Amino acid sequence: MASSDHAPDGATRDDFQPDTHDAGCDDTAGFRAHVSSKPRRALRANAARIDGGAQPTNCAHPDPQPVSGGGRDASGGGRADGDPLRIARGRGDSERPNFNIHVGPNGYAWWYIDGLSDCGTRAVSVIGFIGSVFSPWYRWSGRKNPQNHVCINVATYGPGGRFTMTDRGQSALRQTASRLEVGPSRMRWENDQLVIDICEMSSHPMISKIQGQIRVIPSAITNVELPLTDDGAHIWRPFAPRSRIEVDIDRPGWKWSGEGYFDANFGTRALEEDFSYWTWGRFPTGDGATCFYDATRLDGSELAAGFSFDAKGQAHSIPLPPKVPLRRSLWAVKRETRGDAGTKARQVQNMLDAPFYSRSAVQTTLNGEVTTGVHEALDLTRFRSPLIKPMLAVRVPRRRDWTFT
Repeated sequence: MASSDHAPDGATRDDFQPDTHDAGCDDTAGFRAHVSSKPRRALRANAARIDGGAQPTNCAHPDPQPVSGGGRDASGGGRADGDPLRIARGRGDSERPNFNIHVGPNGYAWWYIDGLSDCGTRAVSVIGFIGSVFSPWYRWSGRKNPQNHVCINVATYGPGGRFTMTDRGQSALRQTASRLEVGPSRMRWENDQLVIDICEMSSHPMISKIQGQIRVIPSAITNVELPLTDDGAHIWRPFAPRSRIEVDIDRPGWKWSGEGYFDANFGTRALEEDFSYWTWGRFPTGDGATCFYDATRLDGSELAAGFSFDAKGQAHSIPLPPKVPLRRSLWAVKRETRGDAGTKARQVQNMLDAPFYSRSAVQTTLNGEVTTGVHEALDLTRFRSPLIKPMLAVRVPRRRDWTFT
């Protein structure tokens, strides 16, 4: 697909053009809209849906592609041949991301990228949220309106690293098939690349403006997703497990390139309603990338899944190597990844440390190949604690109002 002007699966095309003057992060004159005259059609979320409850708006029909190898009924996920992966469905994003989706009450959608510099000293992550799952403001609101709790979270790691995460109201959200705009920042799909324009203020204790652009260049786009629960209430959509990334942020030393990654998650319920703990990791390999998803659900069942992705985006389930322990994080969050039997894994760069969450660059060994990728551990038992939310509010300010002009 050569151009971001093509709206997939019948979605309405809305073209937003940036203004050319140098706007500040909270300068609302930074974007000018030329909006299609076609109205946006509100769709109701259905918690029983197997597509994660996030539905494309302005779509005339759902994704028409069948499930490869046969299907399963709405109570389950995966394929009839036993592979837990299935063809991406219900959001119009089987060929490319579609940001023009409606998220129902209690639900969420997030689009995530990360990158590690080739020099090994810097890293970045960006998450675009509708229904910001880690926002205390969304939880305190009763999770009634995900569109009223949106965010583009930017974190840079290494010398001069900063963390930004502002919970913004519904007036700050604009969506088209190719663009997600949240206040002064946006994600856009353009010429088969994900381009992220950043203009945010970092949070305490180092408050400063973070401005620049990040470009994720996939080797290919996959067409698969993984249901994380049997009823499909939570979906992982690995768009581009193997990518290159180019970072250009207005800080000394923050123009670099490296190994990148792009995925998304969608859900109809809060994470803490269904999970107590999970770990995830993505690791580049000589012929593509390998990803692991391990989770403990509240009903006592376990998710243990591993996949290889080649440079053309073809995905395959793989036999799982054994779990390999990692040292606990600074907040003593339990961490583990996977690696060849008899090998050890180690953290090579701390990226993000919270009382319930850890993100880090981790080195492990897969099929005899030593590889460094990004790993996360999420303790949702801790996250459920009411003591955590006021702590988060210090790092996640709320800005309700925004005006685009």
